[in-house]
Amino acid sequence: MKETVLEGAALEAVDIAVVMEMIPHRYPFLLVDRVVEIVPDRSAVGIKNVTINESFFQGHFPRQPVMPGVLIVEAMAQTAAVLVVRTLGASAAGKLVYFMSIDSARFRRPVTPGDQLRIHVVKERARANVWRFNAEAKVDGRLVAEATYAAMLMDR
Repeated sequence: MKETVLEGAALEAVDIAVVMEMIPHRYPFLLVDRVVEIVPDRSAVGIKNVTINESFFQGHFPRQPVMPGVLIVEAMAQTAAVLVVRTLGASAAGKLVYFMSIDSARFRRPVTPGDQLRIHVVKERARANVWRFNAEAKVDGRLVAEATYAAMLMDR
């Protein structure tokens, strides 16, 4: 996936405190530590620092810790939710972003403790309250996972 930032587009960043204001997820299911770039209505780049202290490593797998692919996809979705909320601003108040579908998910290599996931999310389209995204997760610039998915904005 190649992302082109529009000339003159404002890049924003949000730290964990702002992420927690924007989406309802909390430990152990908050999977985005920071969003380092947001181009409203276009794209976002989220960060997930993967540590051995993650609860899922107790069972996945005890001697060979690997981040579950489904959680990588969830981190992609959470990054996209931050993009949606930032794009909509005040009109997103009192609403939640729900997964609707996941398509073409591919996992290229394992993600292990010490890795930093950089999650690149690009809005494909938005119609009414349904948004579609393409996402890639990378570690050290190498693709580890990718997916296309849809989400719906709904009242709480």
